[in-house]
Amino acid sequence: MVIKDSQPFSIVEDAGFRELVHALDPNYVLPSRKALKSMVEDRYREAKEKAKEQVRKAAAVSLTSDMWTSINMDAYLAVTCHYISDEDQLCTSLLGVQHFPKAHTAENLAAGHAQLMEEWGITDKVKCLVTDGAANMNACVRQLNIRHTVCIAHTINLLVRKSFDDVPGLNDLRHKCRRLVTLFRSSTSAKERLVQVQEEMGRQPYRMIIEVETRWNSTFHMLERLYELREPVGAALASLKTDVAPPTASEYEAIKDVLNVLEPFHQATVEVSSERRVSGSKVIPLMKMLHHTVSCRLPTLTTARQLGDNLIRRLKEHIHNLESVSALTLPTLLDPRFKKLGFLTPGKTQEAINRLKNECVNMIRRESPPPTCKPSPWIRQPIMLLDTSVTTSRSSSSATADATIELDRYLAEANILRMRIHSYTGKPARRSVRIYID
Repeated sequence: MVIKDSQPFSIVEDAGFRELVHALDPNYVLPSRKALKSMVEDRYREAKEKAKEQVRKAAAVSLTSDMWTSINMDAYLAVTCHYISDEDQLCTSLLGVQHFPKAHTAENLAAGHAQLMEEWGITDKVKCLVTDGAANMNACVRQLNIRHTVCIAHTINLLVRKSFDDVPGLNDLRHKCRRLVTLFRSSTSAKERLVQVQEEMGRQPYRMIIEVETRWNSTFHMLERLYELREPVGAALASLKTDVAPPTASEYEAIKDVLNVLEPFHQATVEVSSERRVSGSKVIPLMKMLHHTVSCRLPTLTTARQLGDNLIRRLKEHIHNLESVSALTLPTLLDPRFKKLGFLTPGKTQEAINRLKNECVNMIRRESPPPTCKPSPWIRQPIMLLDTSVTTSRSSSSATADATIELDRYLAEANILRMRIHSYTGKPARRSVRIYID
């Protein structure tokens, strides 16, 4: 109970809890606070060893890393490990949340990551490290000499924030809305009046949402809730003594258009934030669809139009960069839902195909046995039927030809649907492909 509910160790000293336990079983003796702490530490070590054993079985892992600050302004480094189990399930293990009082330099960050990787025995298994786009994190990954990918959720946040900053009219509107929302969150009378008005209108009472500067989607939620409650807010303000003015009809129309432009970005953020599904192959197709959707949704009003134009420009620039990252282009090509359809630029598509072809050629050469080797069980049957005395290493030209044929055949097949519905049960039936790329 203490572990699952994050209860403090002092719960065993609380009079009400002690009375409850006594009523349930008068003969049970509660452990002391010190004993309870020791029990939890034993359970932690047991769970950690079990997690280590599972991680050691993984053929390859990827890491996500983030620096964050507690409410007491203490810095922490959190590192999470992701891998595929023997049952083809995506698994996640938290390697550690370390107090990080040192300066956040690349050298200190690299040392912290290296210590965790060594402790968990995955130093040689890490194929990619996902972080935010901070300069110190980028330098840290370079020192570790690991393939690096910037978190797409952080990227979307940065794209939208920069696009906000380039639209002065939108920032003025945000500040006006924030001031209004602050009134209903900080004033008891205003908050109670808003609830009362919603109930009189037969609505479910909702609270206002305030934006957080570091998260663009909090701005989306703030504007969305304000637009949803525009009528109750206007009625509540009419009975309050305040100089805070609500948005005008034209400003509410601008908010509506801005929400329409931003909605796909909110959906994309939710999609890539899932912890139970692999998202690497979705990044490029997702950004392409954002570019396409925003282009089709461009409104006529100046504020939302400027925001849309800024987003389209930044999306196009960023997609061009993403389509050069092998850690994203290869999974996209190898995902039978996307293949070539996931790319925006034809030239980048061909570059990715050539890169994948080279990977296939290298794999075929590695699997070809030397002339003096006996056939192994993993070699295809036609090769096993050949006399070992005439078996020769695969030539460079034949490996390239085989890889080209195999890849062309794969790309020529029809893409599968993202989700199929089982005709008998009505439940989603997913089709998965397990592929490792070193």
